[in-house]
Amino acid sequence: MQRQRTSVKSGAIHRAATKSRKLLLIPLCFFVISALSSCEGSISGNLEQQAELQGSSSQGESSDTLSTVARTAASSVNSAVSFVVFNANRTFPEGLNDNSNPYLAYIEQHTGIDITIIAPPYSSYQEKLNLIMASDAHPDLINTSDPAWVSRFVEEGALMPLGGLLEQYGSELLEAFPPEAWDGVTFNGDIYAVPSLTEVSGNEVMYARKDWLDALGLDPPVTLEDYYEVMRAFTYDDPDGNGRDDTWGITIMPAGLSRTAPFFGAFGVPRSVNGIMQWKEVDGELVYSGILPETEEALSFLAMLYGDGILDREFILNKNSTFVNKIVNGRVGMFSANWFDTRGPILDNMLKDPDAQWIRLPYPVGKDGLSGTAERDLLQSYSVIPAGSGNAKEVIQVLAFIAGKGYRDLKLGFQGEVWHLDNGVMVTDEGKHNEHIYRGTLHAIADPNDPAVRKERLDSLGKQYEMNDNVEYVLAHVLRSDFRGPPTPSMGRYGTKLQKLEDEAFTQIIMGISQGNAFDEFVKQWIREGGWEISNEVNAWFRDSKAWEGLGP
Repeated sequence: MQRQRTSVKSGAIHRAATKSRKLLLIPLCFFVISALSSCEGSISGNLEQQAELQGSSSQGESSDTLSTVARTAASSVNSAVSFVVFNANRTFPEGLNDNSNPYLAYIEQHTGIDITIIAPPYSSYQEKLNLIMASDAHPDLINTSDPAWVSRFVEEGALMPLGGLLEQYGSELLEAFPPEAWDGVTFNGDIYAVPSLTEVSGNEVMYARKDWLDALGLDPPVTLEDYYEVMRAFTYDDPDGNGRDDTWGITIMPAGLSRTAPFFGAFGVPRSVNGIMQWKEVDGELVYSGILPETEEALSFLAMLYGDGILDREFILNKNSTFVNKIVNGRVGMFSANWFDTRGPILDNMLKDPDAQWIRLPYPVGKDGLSGTAERDLLQSYSVIPAGSGNAKEVIQVLAFIAGKGYRDLKLGFQGEVWHLDNGVMVTDEGKHNEHIYRGTLHAIADPNDPAVRKERLDSLGKQYEMNDNVEYVLAHVLRSDFRGPPTPSMGRYGTKLQKLEDEAFTQIIMGISQGNAFDEFVKQWIREGGWEISNEVNAWFRDSKAWEGLGP
């Protein structure tokens, strides 16, 4: 490295048996930034974290998806439904697949409804949803994590209002999710989606190599200045003691500038995936977090890290696998981790290097005493029913079972197969848990995220990983968006384009490609290209919500 610097509940298994540091050359940067910003990975939002981006699908896959929808739509009867779902590249044991597995059989057995699962490819999921909506054959349910997509098709009249259906057939669903979740799927006074809650309404938490801190005689950092000094030492002071110039202080992800939330938090800025939902009240109005003056300060700090050779100079090339490998192989001493990374790259690094030790750090504190991490959307995904479906009642009944009576089995896996009780304590078989991980596709369609079940599940995977502790720590330090409403119509029209604009501008600022008043120019362009309309809609919601508060007791 050079620096310029399966026995399910037995009745279901039969059905299952019948049914995949070298410094960058500046001329290449524009190409790479543009290519990254046009990827759909950020659209996947809360669903993308545990899956690797892969290549685009072929046209043949598009045809296969549409033909499957057409076949199931044509053959639909009252007891048969078709679901389009995001499977996040989850894999199946040999002999099983999306439509032949014990968890799907379990749902069908308990609802009496036959379900056909259609799982478009990870890398082109949203594109396939658009093709499906443009076709004549619609499925009975579509699950998406893109709020702007939902807003767009609500506005076009292509989705079915669900309020009356839920009252008649889904009272359990209405009770399973909190009022603010239903607020997030209510458009023009009616419900248009069944929500699925994010497991943790926040994500990133800072971790560092404790053995490197000890080797260099450093204390864990607290302030932003402390962080700078530790990252500088991790870069230049040979923390691994191998005599080579082969470490970075920190690395981040280029797509959506993820793994940076705590640094923006040090400036009081909530910034995360699906950033268009992140707003902050300033002088009685809501302002989009991406155009706040404090955001420019945070970008300047990251640009300083990059300019000083502390931030991985190759971060622009990072994909998830690249990012993880740098941690596992001991090339990076600090990173903004997912709350579950203690059981992922951190664990893998410690297995590879027995001397490696990691500790969770306090969030960096900025000059004004601010710190924290961005709130993730409350909603992980939206399950909508296309307006042409003739099986809406059955869809609601299936979702009610997933979020209700079937929730524990779908979330935890089957007792006696994935987990067992040892003196009253739940113990998960990690191998079986991983083998059955595909069940997540089903429970994620309508997940009420029961905190007690979450704690039970995470602790059963190994308390030594401190995953539930990390969750509680994140939740205690979340910087919440002051906008709590549903996606607005203009978000549907302009959100994707504005996110691309932001990703390109911010990356260029960090890498020193843009000079002068680049941030001010970005703000002007953001407002001009749709941000003004979004701001008006968001503030109309804000005024209405304040008025309703004034009517309260």
